[in-house]
Amino acid sequence: MINIGVIGYGYWGANLLRNFAESLATRPHVVVDPDPARLEVAQRRYQGVKTATDIHDIIDDPALDAVAIATPVSTHFDLAMTALRAGKHVWLEKPMTETSAQARQLIEEAEKRDLILLVDHTFIYTGAIRKMREIVASGDLGDVYYYDSTRINLGLFQRDVNVICDLAVHDFSILDFLLDEHPVAVTASGTTHFSGVPENLAYVTLFYSSGKIAHVNVNWLAPVKVRQILLGGSKKMIVYDDMAASEKIKVYDSGVKVTTSPQEIYQLLVGYRTGDMWAPKIDTTEALRIASEHFAKCIETGAAPVTDGRLGLRVVEVIEAATTSMHGRGETVQIEARGMKSWSPLSI
Repeated sequence: MINIGVIGYGYWGANLLRNFAESLATRPHVVVDPDPARLEVAQRRYQGVKTATDIHDIIDDPALDAVAIATPVSTHFDLAMTALRAGKHVWLEKPMTETSAQARQLIEEAEKRDLILLVDHTFIYTGAIRKMREIVASGDLGDVYYYDSTRINLGLFQRDVNVICDLAVHDFSILDFLLDEHPVAVTASGTTHFSGVPENLAYVTLFYSSGKIAHVNVNWLAPVKVRQILLGGSKKMIVYDDMAASEKIKVYDSGVKVTTSPQEIYQLLVGYRTGDMWAPKIDTTEALRIASEHFAKCIETGAAPVTDGRLGLRVVEVIEAATTSMHGRGETVQIEARGMKSWSPLSI
């Protein structure tokens, strides 16, 4: 049984603690939060859990195996480094760090000490995204042409991060997982409509050396909540609607054929193909449950997490590049091409 401490008992920290408590492989050992009222709630819900207001009060506890950090991103680096240097495995919320330099330091520290560093890019553990990857990897879509995402809602406005860091971060991790390819350039435009608040609306376009293109629309100022992804391929196309109660993924046997035949060149150049639509069955297990059990398994076996520090680093690099482009009013920012690990089944 792995004893885990949760640092930050807000909305997400409470979800983490619940999943660690319900897992057969993990046990909540301590909760750290500066608010005594929150700690009181945690103690009422989980009898026997220890509490503290400062990580330094508990980090040297020999019974503590790992910590999960669910605090503002500005605190991630210091808290995670403190935990790693104390010999604890680390679960870190997204985005991993404020800068790519900080992310690299955490990766080096974890590797030096042979510790597990998992970044909680939760969507990768959902049944829908894992099914999409399975379809892409099978070749059923053919060559992937494009990824188009709309991720909009009314609020919640953040004061420490912009909308790219808050919402587009999900798409950057999903793209990394689905395509197994790092973008080579990015352009972004965005704005803020309120004084003293980071950008609340942005449009981001990612370019890949293979010719793929991805577009991400993120917005905190929309009257409706939309979470939709279109993934277009040469053979088939996928529509993913995370707000749908059922059939979150629909696969369309649709596409186009551009003729290059000299005999047909003066005739119709583009042929349209429409076929059946099918909605595959997807795993409905809570993503955090899958992720928490995966974290425990990685600690026990020493295997690298699916969402390891290197994936977290690649996502932070894209956030940095997109934010730089946005501040430059859409200038193209190049991203260094980095090696990607080979595709493998999501083992949990």
